Amino acid sequence: MPRFSANIGMLFAELDVVERFAAAKRAGFGAIEMGFPYEVPLATFRAAKDAQGLDMTVINVPAGDLMQGGPGLAAMPGREDEFKRAVEKACMYAFQLHPGAVNILAGAPPMDQFSREQCLDVLAKNAAYAAGELASVETRAILEAINTRDSPKFLVSRTEQTLDIVRRAGHPNLGIEFDIYHMSIMGEDVVDQIARHKSLIGNIQFADDPGRHEPGSGTLDFQRIFAGVDQAGWTGYLAAEYRPSGPRTEDSLGWMTPYLNKL
Repeated sequence: MPRFSANIGMLFAELDVVERFAAAKRAGFGAIEMGFPYEVPLATFRAAKDAQGLDMTVINVPAGDLMQGGPGLAAMPGREDEFKRAVEKACMYAFQLHPGAVNILAGAPPMDQFSREQCLDVLAKNAAYAAGELASVETRAILEAINTRDSPKFLVSRTEQTLDIVRRAGHPNLGIEFDIYHMSIMGEDVVDQIARHKSLIGNIQFADDPGRHEPGSGTLDFQRIFAGVDQAGWTGYLAAEYRPSGPRTEDSLGWMTPYLNKL
């Protein structure tokens, strides 16, 4: 039966960050994740997580200026040293928080300044470096594809492209993050992709489309998707990474009820 993780960077955003851990636990989540937990003191974050007995699914390597519209670090030629420092910070948090994986965001390097092949080469080398460093804290490195509708300049936008970087990097501690929302937009059969590549998948996230809201708000058939992922043999958490359609996250959690009733 599916188990769920709450991305507290997006869910329970109406609460103070520290209050979100208890809210996630009350709602029935067994784990949490947060893309960029670095604004919260590490000791505070760990204490709040541990107090609720929550597992942690994923954090991201710091991405530089990516979230402000810049190119980011991971695939940007000339920013390799910045990326290494970002990995060092991610390792420090991973050592204390024990996430299942640490995600690398490829970013959006300017194609008018660099060739795509040049950027992919930088990404593969950086990903191999991150995988090696994260192995020392017993955490897997993963890469995520982002859809071209929301992020048309993002370097990797399909599952096969992330798999290509994994092959190029050639490191056994490197895998992929599979986001059902992003890959559905790209027209992929998400259940089939998860079944075929589950050994390389370190985290699965989801949201409905359109709107990137909770399941049931859009057109994706999550009853079929969750059942298919379960039947494919996925035993990890499924991470709810959506924007609640209303002001209160708890009002968006009706999709969880059938699964909680089976516990």
